[in-house]
Amino acid sequence: MKLLVIGSGGREHALAWKLNQSPRVHKVFVAPGNAGIALEDGLENLPISSIPELIEFAKNESIMFTVVGPEAPLAAGIVNAFRSANLRIFGPTQQATQLEASKEYSKDFMKRYGIPTAAYASFSDPTEAHEYLNKKGAPIVIKADGLAAGKGVEVAMDMSSAHAAIDAMLVSNSMGAAGSRILIEEFLQGEEVSFIVMADGHHLVPFATSQDHKRLKDGDQGPNTGGMGAYSPASIVTSELSTRIINETIKPVIRGMAQDGHSYTGFLYAGLMISQNEEINVLEYNCRMGDPETQPIMLRLKSDLSMLVEHAIEGKLEEVEIEWDHRVALGVVMAAYGYPKKVRIGDIIYGLSELTSVEKLSNDFHVFHAGTKMGGGDNKDIITTGGRVLCVTALGENVNTAQHRAYEIADKIYFEGCQMRHDIGYLATNSLPQEK
Repeated sequence: MKLLVIGSGGREHALAWKLNQSPRVHKVFVAPGNAGIALEDGLENLPISSIPELIEFAKNESIMFTVVGPEAPLAAGIVNAFRSANLRIFGPTQQATQLEASKEYSKDFMKRYGIPTAAYASFSDPTEAHEYLNKKGAPIVIKADGLAAGKGVEVAMDMSSAHAAIDAMLVSNSMGAAGSRILIEEFLQGEEVSFIVMADGHHLVPFATSQDHKRLKDGDQGPNTGGMGAYSPASIVTSELSTRIINETIKPVIRGMAQDGHSYTGFLYAGLMISQNEEINVLEYNCRMGDPETQPIMLRLKSDLSMLVEHAIEGKLEEVEIEWDHRVALGVVMAAYGYPKKVRIGDIIYGLSELTSVEKLSNDFHVFHAGTKMGGGDNKDIITTGGRVLCVTALGENVNTAQHRAYEIADKIYFEGCQMRHDIGYLATNSLPQEK
């Protein structure tokens, strides 16, 4: 059968790569895809992005089902459109995607259904926002209400940074329409965890836990990004804590959405803060898989992803069990010069072709592409086209060995201005590797 994946990042590369491993799958199209996807056997880039064109393609090619990777097409209503055209697609509807598309909606939803989260207030007027901030003090968190590609959050440790973040979003319009309304949130302390499930409207199946690293630099310093690396499983999440997370933060969403008339089918991502005494608070919900969490999770998944998605579309997730590789997977993001602000593109990436033959002989790593494309004309070079360029993901018997293997591979790749953390997984290893 033929499948379609929507998106162009590392998450979509990993999903398509895993879907294609099924013996039932003949080909996976990825729209619009990237250079790494183009080099994979059985995967093919599809240079279209409009929803009507995608619907026409899915019909003409007899696509068995479509999987949506990023949030923007979900918020634009791609699931509603495909379903109206009688096409099978995995992802939440436009109405359900409000859980991610509007942080104010998400916070109100959590409050309504008793889901633990930080105290907050929302503002569109900068004067009112500054007055509220002066009452609350710092540290505090400033968030753009709308979709901001994972970069609309300022964790302000002092008042000047907090006031500057308010002005940047509400006065200078730094986030565009996404920041025309902001949330000011209580600052929570603890360890962040990513908890992702598949949902079919009534049932859910949890994926392996993971931990993302949001800050740009080692030791969780520097600005927030979309994610500089992740590993799975997250050592902090015990089986008991996992059960609590499902009961306190996941099941209430599935029940609440159904109660609101927006049955939730798709991936559901809960970004959580776990305090020292294991108090759970939701930082955010995403209506899709996380990036870069997807890459290590897919590397560990042993079950047939196409079967899982098909059961979810048919509302039969209670019939499936997921099998995981016992090893740890760890992914290191290699980002472009300037990220997460103004990104330089067009830098040639070296070392990838030398790794291809090694990768085919090994089952312990994979280099997933995100912001890449093939050079034009006769030029066979792969060049950078976005902020997060690659995610070098490796398996190991423990976090240390997975970490060592990932950096061993990453060190063989080079492009001008590359930014890369050298401490992914440090919370599990209790050590900070020396920066190179």
